[in-house]
Amino acid sequence: MPTERPNQLPAARPGEAPPATGQLSDPEQWVDLHGDYLFKYAMLRLRDQARAEDAVQETFLAALKGGKSFAGRAAEKSWLVGILKNKIYDHYRQSSRETSFTDLEFYADEEADRFVPDGLFKDGWIHELGPLDWGSPGASLDSALFWQTFRDCSDNLPKNVAAVFNLREVDGVASQEICALLNISESNLWVMLHRARMALRRCLETNWFGKPGVAE
Repeated sequence: MPTERPNQLPAARPGEAPPATGQLSDPEQWVDLHGDYLFKYAMLRLRDQARAEDAVQETFLAALKGGKSFAGRAAEKSWLVGILKNKIYDHYRQSSRETSFTDLEFYADEEADRFVPDGLFKDGWIHELGPLDWGSPGASLDSALFWQTFRDCSDNLPKNVAAVFNLREVDGVASQEICALLNISESNLWVMLHRARMALRRCLETNWFGKPGVAE
């Protein structure tokens, strides 16, 4: 997160550790303790630095005003993430009211040339153009470089498609809730998810699994 801090939240006193579950730290420490994590969380979902910064600052302000709502059942960071999620969802709702949330240009099936167009094997993969064998993909999950590659691939998705993918696959939000939140149909949701998965697969095959020795 940028070093500039919200004016309402002075810098933390150095050397102090996060509070235990069930306790709130001094709000003056929140930026230092949680600011970077919350900013990265917001950036992944909003893909806009200014909006991510605003969402994090609004989160801290809401937490300051509603500190009594902290029930102590979760860690302080989890509580702040919950508030941030609501701020991000508010942005999605506003965006869906102002314009169509669907990325129609992304609906063009850029994968169509990888399938058999007709005959006995219609709609099957053209062998040499089909998915690569990823071997043991689970081995990549412990690699920081793999996750950086995944984030880079995600950044190439259209913003709204990435939002839908993160809501469903990263945050685990139910499909009906996503449709209501973004004011899109279920068919649009599944098309966007399908396109996102296909684009991510091709990008990872090119930049990770398809590189000799990288994913071994």
